[in-house]
Parts: sequence; C-alpha cells; structure tokens
Amino acid sequence: QVQLAESGGGSVQAGGSLRLSCAASGSSFKFGGMGWFRQAPGKQRELVAIATYDGTPTYADSVKGRFTISRDNSKNTVYLQMNSLKPEDTAVYYCAAEVDYGLGRPRDDYWGQGTQVTVSS
Repeated sequence: QVQLAESGGGSVQAGGSLRLSCAASGSSFKFGGMGWFRQAPGKQRELVAIATYDGTPTYADSVKGRFTISRDNSKNTVYLQMNSLKPEDTAVYYCAAEVDYGLGRPRDDYWGQGTQVTVSS
C-alpha cells in the first residue's frame, strides 16, 4: 500500500523559510512525478510545484523564484524549500506522487494527509 509521509510544516513570520519533506513508500514500481499542492481556506487546491522523475521542475507562477523543489529517488523523497514566505502562502500543503508502472500503463496518483504552513505578517 502506497503511503506518503509529510513533514516540515509549521508557523513562520513573513520572510522566513521552511522545508517540507515527503517520503513515499509501499510501491515496487518507481514513482514518476512527485510534488506539492496546497489548499487555503475557502479556496481550491492548487499546484505549487512538481518534479518529474529526472528532476525537471514545474512551478506555480506565485512561487517562482522563492520555492525550490528537489527529489532523491534513492529515498523516494521529494522536498520543497520555501524561502521569502508570504502570508498568502498560508495553506495546507499536500504531497502527491504517481506510481509509474511503465509500458504505457495508466499511472495511479496518491496523496499525503497534508501539513499546515502558516505565515504571519
């Protein structure tokens, strides 16, 4: 059973930094895309950043230049370094990962339980 274990959320003042980690386990197949989404109160869940298996990143415009996504495939772990945090970054951050079965088979998506990030002004 695939599980995603997130860590690293918390509270910080504006301008501060946090680093999120997400360790995936439970699959004998490789994890393809891994990344982070967030959901603020009253808003829809949105993409923050995602990285392909080879590490190619995609960022939301709102976090470009401030957040950096990276991954360690040997540990099935994806990281999100968040710098210059703003109050509008306050949200529950969810890790997401897809299991890549290869051979063109459809991939399965999995989600973590979420970790709260609160940025005060």
